[in-house]
Order: sequence, then C-alpha cells, then structure tokens
Amino acid sequence: MSVIIGEISEIVRYPVKSFAGERLEKCTIEAYGLYGDRFGAFFDPAKVGWESYVTARTIPQMLGYQASLVEDQVLVKSPDGRTFAWNGQLLEEIQRYTRKTISMTEYRAPNLESPELMSVDSASILIVTDTSLHKLEAIWNQPLNPRRFRANLVVTLEGDGKDESEWIGKRLRVGDSELQVDSYCERCAMITIDPDTLERDSTLLRKVNEEMNLQFGVYASVVKGGPIQVGEKVYLL
Repeated sequence: MSVIIGEISEIVRYPVKSFAGERLEKCTIEAYGLYGDRFGAFFDPAKVGWESYVTARTIPQMLGYQASLVEDQVLVKSPDGRTFAWNGQLLEEIQRYTRKTISMTEYRAPNLESPELMSVDSASILIVTDTSLHKLEAIWNQPLNPRRFRANLVVTLEGDGKDESEWIGKRLRVGDSELQVDSYCERCAMITIDPDTLERDSTLLRKVNEEMNLQFGVYASVVKGGPIQVGEKVYLL
C-alpha cells in the first residue's frame, strides 16, 4: 500500500562539492544519487578519508561559484562572471583562498554503481520539505533561503501529509524510482553561511540545535533508479 504525501517542487544538483548547484526540471536517479551530483571535489592531500574534502566550511567563497553539467562536462561560473572548466585553472582560482595546498578530483570511474565512489554525504540524496522550511523560518524569525540546506529534492507536502520525521526506515517512490530514507541530516556550520552574501549568522545553527536537535532534512539511499521531474507525486510506501 502507498499513499501520496506530496510532490517534487525542486530538484537541485551540485556538480562540484560545496559550489552552488543548478536547479533542474528533470534528472535521472542513479545508484549513487542524482546523475552528475558531486562529480567534482577539492581535497587536502595531507589528509585522508572524509576529512580530506575541502568545503565551504573552511572556504566560504566556494559557495559563490556556480557549477553546472553541460554535455556531461563540469562548467563553473565565478562570482565575477568568468567561466572555468574542471581543470588546473579552476584549481588555481580556488587555491587563492587558502594557504594550504589543495588538489582536485573528478569521479568518472567506469562503474559508478558504488556510492563510496562519489563525494556525496552520508547517503545518496538529501531531502527537505516545505513544511520544515516554513517551521524553521518561523522559529528563526527571519527570511530563510532554502539553498542554505543544499537539498537535492524539496518536497511540497499535500494536506496533512506526514512530514519527514515519520519517513525514517521507510521507502519513498517517485515515478519509477524508489528511495530508502535512512536517517536525519545532522546540520553543521555550513547552514550559517548565506548563499548569496556569504555572510555568517550563527543564530540559525543555534536554533536548529535548540529546537531540532541539529536535525533538519533526511538522507535517502537509492533502491531503484530512474527519471524524475518537478511536479511528480511522492508516495510513502
């Protein structure tokens, strides 16, 4: 048995980890998440594992660079309008913001069936709902830009549809795709950075901690891939 809980109102892909993403009308869900998501990442070669990734937590200027996937190639637009490919020139550009030597990597293995090949976070797809966004905006008592939370999917809930607190351990269906909702997303200092001005405001993270135990949005892994598009209904299985 399945029940409609809402519809996809936004699809956002982030071709480069910690860069601004691109809104899409449709996309394909692969085994590792949205096709093209986190294809590229910067890292600190002096570190290992997840801690090696260079993100906007340490270089907030990264959020000002707009990444997109054009004909399967990563293209980046800088805040001042210059265009970069995924190459050494872009590395030199980002290196300007830190004294640490950084490098870059692109995930284009012949077989991308394993999620660990990608620089995605705890699970393949990050989902937030309009209900939770409105709730947090009221708690914070300030206008809230949804891009702070870097979700792949924004779901607009229908009527009294159950929110994401009741999705953990269950599956969602969108079109032919199925997602397993694995856990809450535990938030960090990334959400304190305004994606437009790059200014920090720690009061938002404080509210999420005090009122939501740092949990906002949910991570889902892919059970079955397929095409999705804005406006498609979301079913709780």
